[in-house]
Amino acid sequence: MSPAQRLARLDTCAVSDAMDKLGLSGVVTGLPPVSVRRRIAGRVVTLKLGTGERAPGPIRHLGTAAVEAAGVGDVLVVEQRSGVDAGSWGGILTVAAKARGVTGVVADGPVRDVDEAIGLDFPVYARGNTSRTARNRIVEKGTNVPVRIGDVEVQPGDYVIADGSAVVFIPAAEIERVLEAAQFIADREGAMAQAIRDGRPVTEVMGASYEHLLHNKQEQKP
Repeated sequence: MSPAQRLARLDTCAVSDAMDKLGLSGVVTGLPPVSVRRRIAGRVVTLKLGTGERAPGPIRHLGTAAVEAAGVGDVLVVEQRSGVDAGSWGGILTVAAKARGVTGVVADGPVRDVDEAIGLDFPVYARGNTSRTARNRIVEKGTNVPVRIGDVEVQPGDYVIADGSAVVFIPAAEIERVLEAAQFIADREGAMAQAIRDGRPVTEVMGASYEHLLHNKQEQKP
């Protein structure tokens, strides 16, 4: 099973806890699902948008190069932190991304054509919604370049998981450690939930061992 597939079996809370345990940062809040409410996870393909001069190279519609750079299971991550009310993602890009097997989009900025994304069952997480086009408002600064999402610097090829709680980015070099720690936490919490369903008091189940679950010296093997 690939790291992206293993990540998709977790949730952002377990991954966030694992990042805390390992002393890593990567959690971004305020980017809720604006189309379908479905968890997404995968490798990151980045798109940086802004104002001023566009990136050198052939003139093309912004976002098209990022879609073509993405493959099955990837997640497109868009920075549009200019403050300009202009769509960083739209309907035709959604059609193209879905056709390529892209898992979803995370956009730090407004997106448009949300109803179209809902109709296509395509997950989009974003800072907000708009109907305003990007034309004559913002430009493409780069594809597969470092981007800033919230307070997190994201590199192409990193990993991301997003659900109703948050968006979490994991550096590619740390993915195995994070997956191991997150799976341990998820397994422990699953066992605790089952104990409560079996009738054990919650104060007993969520005792001292749970409070120390994230300590760095806590054993990571069940």
